[in-house]
Order: sequence, then structure tokens, then C-alpha cells
Amino acid sequence: MLHPSRAPREKRVLRVYRAEHSPTHRLRRWGMCNDNAYGLMGSTMAARLLGTTPPCVMQNDYSMLNRRIEENGLSEASAPWNENVGFMAYNTLAGGVLTGKYLEVPAAPDDADRARAQLSAKQPRGRMDELSWGRTLYRYRSGPAQEATRAYASLAKHAGMPLTEMALRWCRSRSACTSVLLGTSSVEQLKQDVKYFTGATGPPRRERKAEDSNTSPCPDYTHTHTHISSRTHTTW
Repeated sequence: MLHPSRAPREKRVLRVYRAEHSPTHRLRRWGMCNDNAYGLMGSTMAARLLGTTPPCVMQNDYSMLNRRIEENGLSEASAPWNENVGFMAYNTLAGGVLTGKYLEVPAAPDDADRARAQLSAKQPRGRMDELSWGRTLYRYRSGPAQEATRAYASLAKHAGMPLTEMALRWCRSRSACTSVLLGTSSVEQLKQDVKYFTGATGPPRRERKAEDSNTSPCPDYTHTHTHISSRTHTTW
């Protein structure tokens, strides 16, 4: 019997059950977005109670500036030895902040030079210069986030690579991460990002310092050793 306090998640799973047992049977697999370990486990248990397919993938915000999935238990719950649910990371460049393009000239909503801010808003370098997204994603430009970004930029410079490359290779190295969702504005940018994923066999030694940094607004306390994730290229 479905417990009333878990109704939202169980109703979601119930819709999955009905879709699976519809005459057309169009649903093969399903996943969840922006949920936590409790949500994943609740949905998985509800699916088992109903005798239907549990979620096969999670999609959450994840980057060097936002490592909450490693702290709130989601990465552990989704691990192959637990629920074996894939994990797709989005915002791996923190809305463009981890490209370094807002370090010298602040995003339009933060820029004290109003003439320059208006110019940035008219000719945005990315979504941070847009007033709507820029205000929504302020968490990536807060004081602690800027401090962490500058520290990461310094590490990337010493490692001889762009900050973008270090941020993407960091995500590739995390054992919790199955795949990375990339947003690009040109084919050339996409090719460059793919090169960062496929052109090197592993992160440089200096990149490991980014893993141990506690200057992040959401620092990583798991102390997992840096390596290429064994979960990439698998069948989630």
C-alpha cells in the first residue's frame, strides 16, 4: 500500500508503471533530475513495491564548484555496488564561470562599471551576462565561489592547461560520474571540449590539488583519488 507521505514520488513511479503496461509500451527506461539520495532511494523502493522499472539514471548539477552529490550521499546511493544508477553531470563549467571568462571583467549583474555592464548585457559572453540567468546563477559568482575559481585558474595555469580543460577533466575523473552534458555555442567549441575528454590519458598531478581544495562553496570531503572514471562508456 502506498504511504500518503511518499505520494509525490510514488505517483511518479505509478505513472511509469502505467506507461510500461500501456498497449503501446513506449517507455523503456526513465531517470530523475535535481533530486537527492532520499529521492533516488524512495523512487527505487516505490518501483520495487509496484513491480516496475526503477530509475536508471540521475542528472544533477556537478562541478568543481558544486560537489553536493558527494556530500549528500547521492554518489554513494547511485554507485554500482548499491543501486547501480548512472549519473549525468550538468553545469560542469558552472554556467561558464569555470572557463575563466568572468575573472577579469565581472558578469553584467555584478559589474560596478554600469556602462561596461550594459555593454556586456547587450553583447553577452554567456548566460552570466544575461540578467535573468545571471541573477539565478549567482551562487557560482559568490565570494567563496570567486575565490575558488581564481585558485583553480592558478592551478590550471601552472599545469599548462586552460581552466575549461581542467574543469572538464576533473569531472571525467570522478568515479561517481557516468557522463557529462555539455552546452556549446559552436561546433568548434564542441570539438575542443571533446578533445579535452579524449586527448589525454589522465589528469596531471597538479590537477589533484583541485580535488583537495576546501575553498569551494561545496568542498569535497570524500578524498577519492583522481583517476578516469570506470563508469564512463557504460550502458546507462
